[in-house]
Order: sequence, then C-alpha cells, then structure tokens
Amino acid sequence: MEQDVSKAVPISAGVVCALVGFTSSFAVVLAGLRAAGANPQQAASGLVAVSLAMGASSMLLSWRFRMPITSAWSTPGAALLVTTGAVAGGWPAAVGAFALTAVLLLATGLWPALARLVTRIPNPVAQTMLAGVLLPLCVAPVTALAHDPGAIAPVLVVWLIMVAVRPRWAVPAAFGAALVVIAVTLVRNHALPAATAWIPHLQVTAPSFTLQALTGIAVPLYIVTMAAQNIPGVAVMSGFGYRVPWRPALTVTGIGSLLATPFGGHAVNLAAISAALAAAPDADPNPRRRWIAGFTTGAVYCGLGLVSTGLTAAVLAAPAGVVQAVAGVALLGAFAGACAGAMADESARLPAAVTLIVAASGTTVAGVGAAFWALMIGVIAHRLLRAAPAPEPSRPIAPPATTTQPRG
Repeated sequence: MEQDVSKAVPISAGVVCALVGFTSSFAVVLAGLRAAGANPQQAASGLVAVSLAMGASSMLLSWRFRMPITSAWSTPGAALLVTTGAVAGGWPAAVGAFALTAVLLLATGLWPALARLVTRIPNPVAQTMLAGVLLPLCVAPVTALAHDPGAIAPVLVVWLIMVAVRPRWAVPAAFGAALVVIAVTLVRNHALPAATAWIPHLQVTAPSFTLQALTGIAVPLYIVTMAAQNIPGVAVMSGFGYRVPWRPALTVTGIGSLLATPFGGHAVNLAAISAALAAAPDADPNPRRRWIAGFTTGAVYCGLGLVSTGLTAAVLAAPAGVVQAVAGVALLGAFAGACAGAMADESARLPAAVTLIVAASGTTVAGVGAAFWALMIGVIAHRLLRAAPAPEPSRPIAPPATTTQPRG
C-alpha cells in the first residue's frame, strides 16, 4: 500500500543522489579532460557545461515523463580519456571527437537500428574493453601511496572505513578527505585560490576533426557510454518498475551532449548506479512521486556545476597523486562489475582475456589508442576463439534387435 509522505522525502533523496553522483566521479572527469589536452580553464568550462547539461536533462525527463529519470556524465568515458591521452590535434581534436560522439548518441535515439547494432557487440568484449581501460586507473592509488603516503593514506583509509560502514558514501567521503588534504596543503604553501576562481565561466573551443580522434576517442567513447551507462541505466530503472522511454531519453541526453561539446563537455547519458538512489522505494514509497527526486537531482547538479570552477582550481592544486587516488577508488566498483560481466560466460573467457590485455596495454598503433584496437581484436577473437558448447555426452547405441525373418 502506497504511503503518503512529505515531499521532503523525495527532495532529500534527489539531493543525496546528486551529491553522490557528482562527488563520486568529479575527480575522474577532471582527470579525463586534462588528459585529453584541456588546460585548467578549459577543463573547468567542460565541467560546468556537462554538469548543466546533465542537470537540465534530468529535470526535463523527470518532469515530462513523471519518472525519476536521471542523467549523468559518462564516467567510463572520462576514464577512457585518461588512458587514451591527448591525440594529434590536441584539445580541439578531442572536442571534435566529443561532438561526433554526441551525434552518435543522438542518432541512436532517433534511429533504433543503430542501437541494435551496438547491442550486437559481444557483451564480454565490451565489458573487458571497459575493464582494461579502468585497470591502470585502479592501480594508480597503490603507486601514489608509495610515492606520497602522507597525502594519499588519509584518502584511502577514509574510503576503506566507509566501505565497511556506509558503502554508498565511501567515495564521497574519500573525496571529502582529499579536499581536506588539499586545503591543508594550500594553507601551508600560502597558495589559496583567489575568490574570482569560484566564478563559473564557459570557454568555447572550435573543434577540429581528425581520423585519429574519431577512432581513438569518438568511437570508443560512444561504445563505453552505451554499454556501461545507457543500457545498464535502462535495466536499473526496469528493476524498480519503470519503463524508460528509450528514444526520448537518448534524444534529450544526446542533445545535451551536443550543446555541451563546444564548451568542453565530453558526454551526457542515462545514470546507471546512481539512478537507484532516486528510483528506489527509499526515495518515496509512492512510485508515482519519485519523479520529484529525479527533478531535484537535476536541479542540484546545475547548482554543483556553478561551483565546479572553484573545485577545479582547488583540486588541480592538490599534491601529486591525490586526484588519481580518488579516481581509482571511485572506479573500483565499475572495474569489478566489468570483470564479472566479462567472465560470466565461460566459453568467452579467452577472447575476453585477449581484449582486456590489449585495452590495458595502453599501446598506440598508427596514432590510434588501445581501446579501439581492443574492441576490433576482441570482436575478431570472440568469433575465432570462443569455445564451442560442450556436446552432450553420447549415449551408448543399443544394437538393433535381431528379428527372425520367416523363410518362404
């Protein structure tokens, strides 16, 4: 039986959803934009743009369809940018790749055949490509701890304690610990950012389009966004009884991505893991009112986007390894999930392992990053190396019964 509770319940759930989603992956997105070639001002602009885009998308979809449909920036996509690094053409080429990814996402919403094409990529290949992209980032906290234990240990200890007592808040707490470490460092070095550093700004970058950026960034970014965010996001919502309108949802998030790209935003998609915070019964016992949580999530995302410029300035002043430590622990859950999904099918484990090794290698061939080659080689290996299903044990064939033919 549906209970009548105060609207403060879904509103508070929306606030929690936004805070968890934002703080859990802020460091990953910032690291991704910087790795792609953005300077501090361009990275701050990209964070503002993508935050406003995902906030507006969440508000529009939740209000229009009366469902807690929340959007998010592509965290796996940002991790991909970290491992891919800068491509020929620098930041303008990366922005051009973001624009192409946005067009593909928009086309997926308008043209269902493209979505069906994406789903034909073997799941073990897509999952291990993601796992290979995430592996170097998940290793980073270990190497950072060895380099500067005084700065990194507090972040990892806080995360470990919170994983044991409040798993949902483990990464936000680690992010908070990192901010404390950064604040102490800034005060000690007399390097506090000026008040003007907190003023939000957008910086336009004219895109350039190169083949290397298309194959090294745009295509892998599109695939990981679809495979690790949009498709699981629909599944999460289905688990709570909501049937997400696929075409409108991808159209809205695709347009949001396209509008954010000139300012450095990489990709907007449906929320996956954080979507449960707004769609679960804890958000409101009445499922018809949970859209308020989704709408609130979007509003808070917009507010957080306006302060992301100052956060960027502070985080970029962090001691070496602190941002990487937060990003690494933030991605551990996604890495574990990708590995589990990749190895679930025993007959596909060998091609999955091949894909993982290629993606984790970080090798660039002909100017194209490892993620693209992992996808290509993984698909080929899946067709050639996948073990055939074991035949059923044959039963002994009984000798035919002998019959005595009457002699004529």
